[in-house]
Formats: sequence, structure tokens, C-alpha cells
Amino acid sequence: QVQLVESGGGLVQAGGSLRLSCAASGSSGSVSSINIMAWYRQAPGKQRELVAQITRAGTTTYVDSVKGRFTISRDKAENTFYLQMNSLKPEDTAVYYCRVVRGLGYQNWGRGTQVTVSS
Repeated sequence: QVQLVESGGGLVQAGGSLRLSCAASGSSGSVSSINIMAWYRQAPGKQRELVAQITRAGTTTYVDSVKGRFTISRDKAENTFYLQMNSLKPEDTAVYYCRVVRGLGYQNWGRGTQVTVSS
């Protein structure tokens, strides 16, 4: 099993930046089996959507609405991955969740961190 803890959310004005972190912990075997690390978000009244993901090989994917503004990265040594969010817009306001997919398809979610962008 892998536990995920997000941090870095908060209130920021439009145009500002935030960096979210997701720290993974658990047995060494479980953590080392992580194949995909991803950030999702869910705004009030909307479905949860994939924002960005990075694979074990380093391939990144972004939803169109954040391309050029958000960057996903990872620190293998620290078992942590990040979402750098620049040029934030009010429509980026949501609860942000991190998720990992491990070998055999097992997945784990964090509890979420609130990001609020004021206009």
C-alpha cells in the first residue's frame, strides 16, 4: 500500500503561482512499483478531471487548459512529485488530488488540497 499526502494548496490572486507536492510513502516495494503519477482536480459541481501525469519513463501529459502554465515533475529520491502552477486563473480553482498507479493496476489517491484563485 502507498500513502499519498498533498501539500502546497492555498489562496492566490489570478496570475500568481503555487506549487503542489505529493509525497508517497509505504513499503519500499510498493513505492518502487509506481508507474504513473498524476494530478487531478475537481471543481464544485464538476467531474474530477486529469490535469497532468508523468510516467515512470518521464513522459508527461497535460489537459489542454493548463498547457504552457502547469508543469509536473518528480523527485525520485524523495518519492515526491510536484505540480508547478503558473499564471493561475479563477477557473483553476478546485480541490487538487494526486494519484499513483502501481504495478498490476493498483492505485492510490491523496486526500486533496484546496486551490483557490481570486480574480
